[in-house]
Amino acid sequence: MTYRGTNTYIVGRGRVAVIDPGPLLPAHLEALLAVVKTEVVTHIFVTHSHLDHSPLAGPLSKATGAPVLAFGDSRAGRSAVMQALVADGLTGGGEGVDAGFAPDILLQDQQRVEGDDWALTALWTPGHFGNHLSFVMGQTIFTGDHVMGWASSLVSPPDGDLTDFMASCQRLAGIPARVFHPGHGAPIDDPAGRLDWLIAHRKTRETQILDALNDDAADVASVTRRIYSDVAPALLPAAERNVFAHLIDLHGKRRVSTQDRLSPAARFSRT
Repeated sequence: MTYRGTNTYIVGRGRVAVIDPGPLLPAHLEALLAVVKTEVVTHIFVTHSHLDHSPLAGPLSKATGAPVLAFGDSRAGRSAVMQALVADGLTGGGEGVDAGFAPDILLQDQQRVEGDDWALTALWTPGHFGNHLSFVMGQTIFTGDHVMGWASSLVSPPDGDLTDFMASCQRLAGIPARVFHPGHGAPIDDPAGRLDWLIAHRKTRETQILDALNDDAADVASVTRRIYSDVAPALLPAAERNVFAHLIDLHGKRRVSTQDRLSPAARFSRT
């Protein structure tokens, strides 16, 4: 799910910042230290705490002495509905959460951090993950996994929240940007177009889910099978997480209802 791997960004010259050190791989750390051997790393920024983004922050911090900056630990930023689902026993879908992640410095939304020749403004963009940050540098935005360069972003409850995701898309759309640098894939030279595509993609899926509920009530697994009829069986669990994310969003908008407690096993009906 990481395409060709995680993009690690080095910002500035001389005294630099690193964004998203990446997974806990010795070869990745060696390669990163080799690239910055003539630089001084002063800050380590983490967009969010999935296992392909945050675990190398600790070893890089130990090697360089630079603090790790992020929105919070892996529970930070969860919406109220996701907190309630966790309290009811919902767990993640196996997307690889860095459960032990603990930044040295907590970043607030809109907080600006400056180096010698760079400045980054943290922008809280929950949706893919509750503690997800994007980083704005002039007309460049480092978007982490909220906007990727090769596919639509995963939104899997309770770590991902589709209502938050769509709101974060709208927030990014309101910021003039020339380029997005994503956590995976190539730079995005048409940020507005990419955001329009992401939003339209989610709206299309929403319509498919509502259409699947036209005749009768159904649970997440049944809706998924109706929509993803051409998907390999091994991919259906991930598809179910996606459908559940949409149903939670639609439930919050009162476009679907359930007489059961909100869960993948609940039977949903159109309102």
